[in-house]
Amino acid sequence: MSSVVVLRLLAIFAVIGLGWFAGRTKLLGDGSDTARVMSNAAFYLFTPALLFRTTARIDLAALPWATLAAFFGPVVALLLVVYLRERRRGGLEPAGPAVRAISVSFGNTVQLGIPIVTALFGEAGLALHVAIVSLHALTLLTVLTVLVEADLVRAHVGGDRPGPLATALTTARRTVVHPVVLPVLAGLAWNLLSLPLGGPFDEILRTLGQAVVPVCLVTIGLSLHQYGVVGVAGPAVALSVGKLVVQPALVLVAAHWGAGLTGVPLAVVVLAAALPIGSNALLFAQRYRAREGEATAGIVLSTLAFVVTGPLWLLVLGRF
Repeated sequence: MSSVVVLRLLAIFAVIGLGWFAGRTKLLGDGSDTARVMSNAAFYLFTPALLFRTTARIDLAALPWATLAAFFGPVVALLLVVYLRERRRGGLEPAGPAVRAISVSFGNTVQLGIPIVTALFGEAGLALHVAIVSLHALTLLTVLTVLVEADLVRAHVGGDRPGPLATALTTARRTVVHPVVLPVLAGLAWNLLSLPLGGPFDEILRTLGQAVVPVCLVTIGLSLHQYGVVGVAGPAVALSVGKLVVQPALVLVAAHWGAGLTGVPLAVVVLAAALPIGSNALLFAQRYRAREGEATAGIVLSTLAFVVTGPLWLLVLGRF
């Protein structure tokens, strides 16, 4: 593990620690809802700005679609398997299966992924990784939003249960009018219409987008203090194993034996899959008030474990 990556890991844990300290000392207020307020700021202000700006600026024609399919195919498949398995097992709140699905599939592709790929593979690897990053939140959060909104409609409380058509229409409306999906759709429309994005408007979006990472890390620390790890260690371990071991193994199989990738492209997609759970899992959990403790513990545990699993995946990739 290069010194650049180690320093980035230390920085992440330091900011999470500051968030935990702020919760412990009530520095940001003495209410138990401080973490949720921070989460809402990230989910409703900062993340939409980042998603819109990214989607509006992406060069769709230049994306390496075959490589992206080799990554997103198995990742979305794992997401759906976990979601369906948790729904079938039952015992969770309506949004619970979707929260566990995002925790096992959504990786820390920005805070950790970018410095790791840059340090190990230079500009060639970074170009591929940025292509993954540009579609990462767009793809996974959109799929998960559809799933969770459909579950919430099906779990409608009071009155008669809505019929299939009403369920579909309500799900569609709530999916589109959403702080993740709506800015993505608006950004795509902006992109396809070739509208200019510059000046004060772009500067406002860029400034808001830069706040996503620190606010999310502080929120993780606040949530860690609020929820702790008692009672969620087992699920957190299972989620971490799924994210750090199962997902990269599936991507390796699909990318190498399915898509025929080798060398740097193969290494980049597998490492992207092997990254620890990203902070968006907690934002998603807090948005739907489900499994917040599990998501928090999973993020922290998987990030700690990545110090070991990351180098092991590099050793595996060395054989290809």
